[in-house]
Amino acid sequence: MQIANPRAVRSDYPLRDILSIERADESRAWLASWPRLNRAPTPLTSLPDAAARFGLASLHVKDESQRSALGSFKALGAPIALMRLAMRLWHTHRLDPRALFEGRHASLLAHLTVISATDGNHGKALAAAARSLGCQCVIVLHAHVSAEREQAIANEGARILRIDGNYDDSVSEAARLAHVNGWHVVSDTSYDGYTEIPRDVMQGYGTIPAEIIEQTASTRDAPAFTHVLLQGGVGGLAAGIASYFWEWHGARRPHFIVVEPHQADCLYQSALAGHAAHATGSVDSIMAGLACGEASPLAWRVLEACIDTFMTISDDEAIAAMRMLADAGIVAGESGAAGFAGLAALIRDRSLDGLDANARVLVINTEGATAPALYEELTGEHPEHVLARQRALVHVA
Repeated sequence: MQIANPRAVRSDYPLRDILSIERADESRAWLASWPRLNRAPTPLTSLPDAAARFGLASLHVKDESQRSALGSFKALGAPIALMRLAMRLWHTHRLDPRALFEGRHASLLAHLTVISATDGNHGKALAAAARSLGCQCVIVLHAHVSAEREQAIANEGARILRIDGNYDDSVSEAARLAHVNGWHVVSDTSYDGYTEIPRDVMQGYGTIPAEIIEQTASTRDAPAFTHVLLQGGVGGLAAGIASYFWEWHGARRPHFIVVEPHQADCLYQSALAGHAAHATGSVDSIMAGLACGEASPLAWRVLEACIDTFMTISDDEAIAAMRMLADAGIVAGESGAAGFAGLAALIRDRSLDGLDANARVLVINTEGATAPALYEELTGEHPEHVLARQRALVHVA
């Protein structure tokens, strides 16, 4: 399913009070000192064979699976939010970002406890950041988070709490526990009275478009891409990336398309309703990172003004996209392949004007094999075999 957004505008960027290039670039500079991130930008990989098959001028994948050993783009959001939280709590100490990431203020932060709900990747990134800074971390997992992902979070030093229900239930429980215990919620979704930290998380994601602009030598007047497909979830990633491109290119910004699961369609429903809304399905998609039942109201303020198309895909389409990307040597997890799956569906159905021989398309692989056993079950290949193919393809090129 897809819907054209009647509220999308093409104008100079008007939302710097929410997200801005200035704050995103500041976050990027701070992240450069975190040892858990790879120093080089993540690859922007051209897929000429897929572009030819789809009838496009070009198709590129920004591969966030290679951001760090944590395996996803979430490694850009949680550490920045935690750092900014510490700097606000101890504002008189004028804490240095590099010193924070190196653990030199651990004694000061030893009694700070942060908590968050997660489908996996955000919780792992927050736990890793808490370990670096020297504070305590509690992660709330709902019933559908796999044991494999739970163990990965625990390996980063977090205390795990399990609840029944879905992601939105875990968000509510994290907020309750924080209130009872005097802990601090570090969440990537906003809700009534809670916007500052989700804004910080989204600003961290601005690293991705900043790198893309540099990698393509894109000017303000000449965007490198005509179409950009972005994963849905609560909307934080899409807002963080789209806002940066919009502020950089202004009215010449690309056509933005948000992709989410059929059964977790909160952004699609928001587009229908004209405000941040709830999903209508069961919210139990195999795309665990996108299995969110309620849109982030803060993210929606950005998305309602610049996302041109909202669409949903099936789990089977996501799995097929994982396999197609594996053939190209890219390890994409279930949520990571969603943008590519959305593109394949649009091409198949010929349902979006402009996706033609002149289209230059960007998709984001938001995660690698963050659950390796599941990845192998779904694709029929171990992720290391796909990476070996990637190395061979790079060598040949």
